[in-house]
Amino acid sequence: MKTNPVKRKLASGQATFGTWLSLGDLYATRVLARLGFDWLTLDLEHGAIDWSQAAANFAAIADAGCVPLARVPQGSHDYIKRVLDCGAWGIVVPMVNTVEQARVAIAAAKYPPAGNRSLGGGWHALNFAATPAEYYAKANDEILVILQTESPTGIDNAEAIYKLPGVDAIFVGPVDLRANMTRADGTKATDQEFEAALQRIVDIGKKTGTPTGMHTMDPQSALRRAEQGMQYIAIGSELSLLTQAAKDVVSIVLPEQAGRDVAKY
Repeated sequence: MKTNPVKRKLASGQATFGTWLSLGDLYATRVLARLGFDWLTLDLEHGAIDWSQAAANFAAIADAGCVPLARVPQGSHDYIKRVLDCGAWGIVVPMVNTVEQARVAIAAAKYPPAGNRSLGGGWHALNFAATPAEYYAKANDEILVILQTESPTGIDNAEAIYKLPGVDAIFVGPVDLRANMTRADGTKATDQEFEAALQRIVDIGKKTGTPTGMHTMDPQSALRRAEQGMQYIAIGSELSLLTQAAKDVVSIVLPEQAGRDVAKY
């Protein structure tokens, strides 16, 4: 059975880099899976991607030698079980604000006795080049559980959450974190306040021995976050990479039409 190299790199203190898949396009995924990223995360929280698309994408990533991960819509047992049974090698769980939410997500990703994941299916085993029996015996050691800290409440509870057995890494969604730091009167967090919050997350991660990371939009920012101590670092998405390349072309051949606003991710 294949082993999960990203899980081992994170545990050994190394930085890992990947990108987000928001389109679910199989051709784009197959190309990206062969370019050298440590992992690719399929975004089922915000992307219009169905289960058949998800399973095909996870298989394409695994067969190319990359690590397929999934951001679930929420940390429920049903969503987590489904993406893992579809062949993801790990989960990214949004908006984990409490210890109880973290426990639910961790348990859903682990077979008994460590958790309550239901046994069944065969997609998952194929992606690990294993028999179902091998997969059931070893999956708990290979599946990645990555929880998102995206609010001041999540930061306040961070130490207790990060200490939980089974948490492999913490991921910050900077857009949501910054939005959730907005005060009741509508005042937005300053850059200094936002960076202080990120540093607090990194510091708690180091204290508890839990890798941290975040979404960035360019390789220079990704490397700066790695220097800061982060390890699970996303760089844009296939959509943002496509958009930026296209904008670069338009700015040269049609400069009068350049600069139109598009979605970041």
